[in-house]
Amino acid sequence: MDAMTPLSASLRGIRVEFSGVRAVDDVDLDIAAGALTAIVGPNGAGKSTLLEVLAGARRPTAGEVDPRGRTRAFVPQRAAISDRLPLTVREMVAVGTWGAPSPRRPSSPARRQAVDDAMARLDITPLARHPFSSLSGGQRQRALLAQGLASGADLLLLDEPTTGLDTHSGALIRTAITDETRRGTSVVCVSHDEALIACATHLVRLEGGRVRSAPAPAR
Repeated sequence: MDAMTPLSASLRGIRVEFSGVRAVDDVDLDIAAGALTAIVGPNGAGKSTLLEVLAGARRPTAGEVDPRGRTRAFVPQRAAISDRLPLTVREMVAVGTWGAPSPRRPSSPARRQAVDDAMARLDITPLARHPFSSLSGGQRQRALLAQGLASGADLLLLDEPTTGLDTHSGALIRTAITDETRRGTSVVCVSHDEALIACATHLVRLEGGRVRSAPAPAR
């Protein structure tokens, strides 16, 4: 990455071990600000683990994460969310607004407006009062992304946001992601979705827990 490129986060010497096995092995990585970075590679390469470290959801065995003062929002795969959560769709999206106010995470009633806007962008407003557990897979993933958008975070971290989704949901999510980068948000996305990867400004390829060279996205 060009030395003049503004960064939204940096990782240095990241190592993650599970029972002595290195899932992520000595990774150095810079995340460009205001861009879509796609983390690609085969299953088991350590992509989701690295994303969790970047999100602050997993403590690395070694190494340091510098979010450079950015607020972070982590959107996991829908399968990671329990069916037992007694929340409506709107309540689930509103979780993204919890926490201390910031310039991009304002106090009420602006928070309510942020929830409304995020739900509209993902076409889930008519589902607002439905139980989150009643949603289809595509609807769930849209609600989870809406939660991330409602947070107003500077750095949005997405784990396989379009995997296994219907065409409508996949298209809405890809559009929301690219729109978010145009707003200045930095987005990092683990994905196998070729259509989403084609939208990326930067590619990071992981193999065996290590960063390998990746070609620049085709334009």
